[in-house]
Amino acid sequence: MPSNSIIKESESPRLRKAPSYCSRLPDMDKIGEPTQTENLEGFNILFWTTEAVGGLLIILVAIWTAHYRGGFSWTSNPGLEFNWHPLLMTIGLVFLYANGMLIYRSQRQIRKRRLKLIHSGIMIFAVLLTVVALVAVFDSHNLNKKDGVLSPIPNMYTLHSWVGLTSVILFCCQWLAGFLSFLYPMAQPSLRGAYLPVHVYFGTAAFIGTIAACLMGLTEKAFFALQSSYAELPGEAVLVNIIGLVFVIFGGLTVYIVSQERYRRLPRPEDDILLTGRNE
Repeated sequence: MPSNSIIKESESPRLRKAPSYCSRLPDMDKIGEPTQTENLEGFNILFWTTEAVGGLLIILVAIWTAHYRGGFSWTSNPGLEFNWHPLLMTIGLVFLYANGMLIYRSQRQIRKRRLKLIHSGIMIFAVLLTVVALVAVFDSHNLNKKDGVLSPIPNMYTLHSWVGLTSVILFCCQWLAGFLSFLYPMAQPSLRGAYLPVHVYFGTAAFIGTIAACLMGLTEKAFFALQSSYAELPGEAVLVNIIGLVFVIFGGLTVYIVSQERYRRLPRPEDDILLTGRNE
C-alpha cells in the first residue's frame, strides 16, 4: 500500500484522537463558557451588596460586644468570655456559611473540583469558629460567679439554645454528608445526583435556622442585660435592634441569590470528567 494512503488513513476522523478539552486551556483551574447562556443580570450588584451587608454585620456585632458588653476575655472572666459567642457565631455560622453557599455563584469560572474543596474548607473553618463560640457560652454559664461564689447559669433551656444547637448539628451533618457524597472518591455519580437537591435544601434550611437563632439570641441578651430599660431604647438597645435588622437583610439576600435558578452555575462537560475521572 502506498505510504500516502497510510497517512490519509491515520488522519481519518475515525482514527484521530480527539484533543483534550483541558489541554486547550491556559489555566487548569479555569474553565470555558458553558454551552448554555447564563442570565446574570443584576448578580454583581446583589452579590457585592450582600458582602457589604455581611461585613457591616460583623462590624456592628464587634462594636456591640467590645463597647457595650465590655470586651473579651476567657475563663478568667466568664462574663466577658460570653462575648466571643455572638461574634464568632456571626463570623462563622452566618458570614462564612453564607459565602460557602455563594461560592458556586460568585466563582463560576473555577473548576467544580476546586470549588468543592474551597466550599468544604470554608465550612470547616466555620465549624471551628462555632465550636469555640459554643465553648465560650457554656463556660460563661458554668463558671458564672455571684458575689465571688460559683453560681452556674442553667444551659439549654431557652428556645434560642434549642434552635441554635439544632442548626449547628444540622450544619455538621450537612458537611459530613456532603464530604462523603461529593469528595469521597468512591462515591457513585448516581448517589451524588440523588443527594444534591437534598444537600442544597437542608443547607439552606440550616442557614435560615441560624439566622432565626441569632435573632432570638439578640432579643434574649437584650432583655437579660437591659431589663426594664430596654423599653426606653438606650443606645445599646437601638444598636441591638439594628443588628437584628441587618441579620434579616443579610440572610434574605443570601437565600434569594442561592434560590434563583437564573444565577445557578450551569454545568460544564469537563466537571464530570474531573470529578469522576471518566470521559464518558
